[in-house]
Amino acid sequence: MTAVLTGCLVRVVSVWLLALATTIVCTSGFSHAAAATSELTELSLEDLMNIEVTSVSKKPERLSDAAAAVYVITREDIRRSGYTSIPEILRLAPNLQVARVDSSQYAITARGFNSTTANKLLVLIDGRSVYTPLFSGVFWDVQDTMIEDIERIEVISGPGGTLWGSNAVNGVINIITRHSQDTAGALVSLGEGTEERGAGVRYGAKLGEDAALHVYGKGFNRDNTVQGNGTGVQDAWKKGQVGFRTDWGRGSDALTLQGDGYTGTIAQVGDNKSISGANLLARWNRTLQDGSALQVLGYFDRTRRVYPGTFGELLDTYDIEAQHRFQLGASHEIVWGGGYRLMHDAVTNSAVLAFLPNVRVLSLANGFLQDSIALRERLNMTLGVKLESNSYTGLEVQPNARLAWKFRDDALLWSAISRVVRTPSRLDRELFAPGSPPFFLLNGGPDFKSEKLIAYEVGYRAQPAPQASFSISTFYNVYDDLRSIEPGPGGAPVLTNKMEGYTYGVETWGSYRVLDWWRLSAGYNYLKEKLGFKADSLDSNIAAAGNDPAHQFSARSAMNLPHNLEFDAALRVIGALPSPNVSSYVTLDTRLGWTISKGVELSLIGFNLLDHDHPEFGAAPTRSELARAFYARIVWSY
Repeated sequence: MTAVLTGCLVRVVSVWLLALATTIVCTSGFSHAAAATSELTELSLEDLMNIEVTSVSKKPERLSDAAAAVYVITREDIRRSGYTSIPEILRLAPNLQVARVDSSQYAITARGFNSTTANKLLVLIDGRSVYTPLFSGVFWDVQDTMIEDIERIEVISGPGGTLWGSNAVNGVINIITRHSQDTAGALVSLGEGTEERGAGVRYGAKLGEDAALHVYGKGFNRDNTVQGNGTGVQDAWKKGQVGFRTDWGRGSDALTLQGDGYTGTIAQVGDNKSISGANLLARWNRTLQDGSALQVLGYFDRTRRVYPGTFGELLDTYDIEAQHRFQLGASHEIVWGGGYRLMHDAVTNSAVLAFLPNVRVLSLANGFLQDSIALRERLNMTLGVKLESNSYTGLEVQPNARLAWKFRDDALLWSAISRVVRTPSRLDRELFAPGSPPFFLLNGGPDFKSEKLIAYEVGYRAQPAPQASFSISTFYNVYDDLRSIEPGPGGAPVLTNKMEGYTYGVETWGSYRVLDWWRLSAGYNYLKEKLGFKADSLDSNIAAAGNDPAHQFSARSAMNLPHNLEFDAALRVIGALPSPNVSSYVTLDTRLGWTISKGVELSLIGFNLLDHDHPEFGAAPTRSELARAFYARIVWSY
């Protein structure tokens, strides 16, 4: 049924788009719509440094003032990349590690510990956490929206637990979509490629003077991948999604209501996997007379996945949170608030995998306080703490201190020290892998504690010239009580907390406008991990903590050429993964874009152009190889 729905959506939008295209008369020169889409291309680097971000301090602040290792993926970056999914778009952030595993699976993290079940990165979409209590991570195959509706993605590498809570250990990704007033009119997108095809349609309109609404529908499918020996892998991925957003504002009040629903299938040997879900979010903002601000946000999120022969899950999440920001005297800006989350998780067990009990009701209550203190005109200190109570370990305390010195208008030096935790997941406490009775291959640890991190950071961000900007940050992370596997009663292995160690590294990136029509950007990451086991541990598998490259380099070029042409290229150099071994690789993605006429843009995109195929993650010989691929997309907007 899902395949039929997705196929129908693609065919319907294809016919609609072709009908529209035949009625459009090509004109010379850039249209008004084309100028609008390339608006960020015309911004100076100073303007880009002044883009407002909200994820660092839960308040609007200029990127140039944010005392954290934060990178912003702009709407223009996304458009010019040619990428068609959120995981692929995250490759644009030089402070993330992104590896594609097969047709639908990704391993994504910041500052190490990468795997398909990476559990130290918090991801939000318009304030809605997409965390799963099953393994404290993200199912990337269901995180989606209309790509053209993403306003920006704020990527913080480093702890964010004081504001965002447990599991914001090594980073926070905040995906922010566009206000419905900015999406008026119609948009149709159609893409066809050697490995993927898809289509989307969106329509937006004003609802009187104070409100606006847009609705969208999209669908795509990806083909099966292939192993290195040429054997096909049954992992084709198909998905359809619909959604809406409406915004209302009058005077000091603003209200947003938005939601999405999706269904899809992922091929496997035997019966296919199925994924489906829906969410609904409401957010109210009020600006008070004294300049303070109040925000209340609530959402419901349902996700369902069925893996025949392995497990099934139905997760319902209810969340309500509020925050208040105000000025206290001349030197203090305070943000405080709290929230409550209830998760009802029901798992269908199988002969190979079980969660006991199979139904769990989990709660998470929190309160936080952060004070930004102006010590001097150019020197600011931020002190904060979050108190969080969870169903497994009770009260957790996560403090943070940051110091920012803006010694010049175009330069910021900052430092931070933070304590954050990763609270136990159902996998840690309640996973059982049955073996021959009465034995178990693996038991969840009934006494599994929170994993802990003390993080030290120093960073520098500057714009030394009007055409150049750069950022560099270093970190030293000390971890304790990381997950290990120890012999339990009766000999069955039990999950416990006897791994420890530290990591350190450097993250740097920058941009340079070579000419008015040509911009270059580049980034480099170095990561060193020193992990081991406590004296009384019998575990020896360090590789279970994750698989990360020590070196990672990326570079991008964006050119605005004559005759309404754009040429973009993205180079990635990824170091080898140690265990399981994946060789280092170099890959190049390119895009040639042409604004044909008013509101019509054609893009020709090439992925992985430097080799026929290569693996990015997983163990040989069963891992998938990512092939060279081509994709053509046409977007019509009015």
